[in-house]
Amino acid sequence: MSTTFASSSLIKLEILRTLRNKRFMFFSVIYPSVLFLIISGPASKTAKVPHTDLTMQLYYLVAMASFGALTAVLMGNSERIAKEREKGWTRQLRLTALPGHGYVIAKIASAATVTLPTIVVVEVVAAAVKDVRMEAWQWLALTFAIWAGSLVFAALGVAIGYLASGDAVRPLTMIIYFALSILGGLWMPSTIFPTWLQNIAKWLPTHPYAALGQAIEVGHAPHLQDVLVLAAYLVAFAGGAAWLYRKDTRKA
Repeated sequence: MSTTFASSSLIKLEILRTLRNKRFMFFSVIYPSVLFLIISGPASKTAKVPHTDLTMQLYYLVAMASFGALTAVLMGNSERIAKEREKGWTRQLRLTALPGHGYVIAKIASAATVTLPTIVVVEVVAAAVKDVRMEAWQWLALTFAIWAGSLVFAALGVAIGYLASGDAVRPLTMIIYFALSILGGLWMPSTIFPTWLQNIAKWLPTHPYAALGQAIEVGHAPHLQDVLVLAAYLVAFAGGAAWLYRKDTRKA
C-alpha cells in the first residue's frame, strides 16, 4: 500500500466516522448558534465594541462561529485520539505505510468536515434571527476565513491527543480550550482587557483567528500579521503532532 493511498483511505474513514457520530455533530453544529442567540440577545444592532468599528452583533457572529469551530476540532480531535491510542487503533495504523504527516492530515481533514456546517449555521441564524446584513462577498470570505483558520486548532487537537493519556486528555484540553477562548477574545472583546493582558492575548492563536473575520466584517482585508501568526502556529502544531505520532510509534 502506497503512502498516498494509505493517507487518502484514512482521510475518507475519518470523515465518515465523524459524520456518523450524531451526538458530536449535534453539539458541534447546534450549540454555537444557540450560544450566539443567548449572548447576543441583549445587544442592540447599533451598539459597538469599545474602540472598534464592529457592532456587538457582528462581533458575536465571528466570535461564536470561531468558538464553534474551535470546539469541534479541538475537543473532538484530542479526546478521540487519546481513546484510539488506548484501544490500539493507532498501533494498527503503524502496520500500514501511513507516515506521520499523513495521520495528522487525515485528522485535520475529518475535523474540517464539522467546522463548515458549524460556521454556516451560526451565519444563517445571525442573518435570519438577528437581521445581520453583509455583502455576499463578505459572507463567503468570512466563511472561508473561519474554516481555514480552524485547521490550526485541529492540528493542536492532534498534538494534545498524543501528548496526554486517556485520563488526562479531557482536563488538559478543557484548560487550553477555555484559556484560548476567553483570552483570545471569543467570549468577550479583548479591547476591554487591561493593556498588559491585551499584549499577551494578541499573540495567542485565537486572537488573530477572530481578527480575520472581524476585518472582513468591516470591509477590510485580513491583516498580514494575523495571517502570519496563524500560519506559524499551524506549522508548529502540525509539526509537533507528527513528531509526537512518530515518538509514540518508537515507544510501541
